[in-house]
Amino acid sequence: MSISGSTDEALWRAALDGDEGAFGVLFDRHHRAVYNYCFRRTADWAAAEDLASVVFLETWRRRADVRLDHDSLLPWLYGVATNVLRNHQRALRRHAAALARMPRTRDEDDTEAVAARVDDRRRMREILDRISRLPRRHQDVLALCVWEELSYEQAAAALGVPVGTVRSRLNRAREKLREPLPTAGHRGREHAFREELS
Repeated sequence: MSISGSTDEALWRAALDGDEGAFGVLFDRHHRAVYNYCFRRTADWAAAEDLASVVFLETWRRRADVRLDHDSLLPWLYGVATNVLRNHQRALRRHAAALARMPRTRDEDDTEAVAARVDDRRRMREILDRISRLPRRHQDVLALCVWEELSYEQAAAALGVPVGTVRSRLNRAREKLREPLPTAGHRGREHAFREELS
């Protein structure tokens, strides 16, 4: 079996034994999922890229503590990402601001792609504004179970809580999100928000 076809467990063991290529395959396999999770929590493309890198660096730094869940490294990565998002927000805001000040060059043909990214960011900000009214523990479960489509068991492993806690937090989050927004001017956004969560 080629290294790229190996299980997460086999790759992780190989990485611990010094095989840099094995960790590279794990990175390639899970980077997009971690990156998307970070974007959905920040609504910032640049910060999401930086955070995803931090998640893998932190995973390697804490390699002695890593526990795979049913032969998958992904729940562990989501748990690290949740902690990185929670604990480093101030530093990441400063870093994102510094990146935003850097000059960027764009081709004229990139206009549509840029517009789509700006629209994605605006829409994600609206969703996050609604979700930010939930307690952080409910936000974490909602992001893992709804957006990342983790099972209750995987989310429990990522967050280090019992499965029943994941179920009850997700249920409470959904109930809270079903409540109408305080003003009628948000109806269109509320409809888009419900579509995003379905």
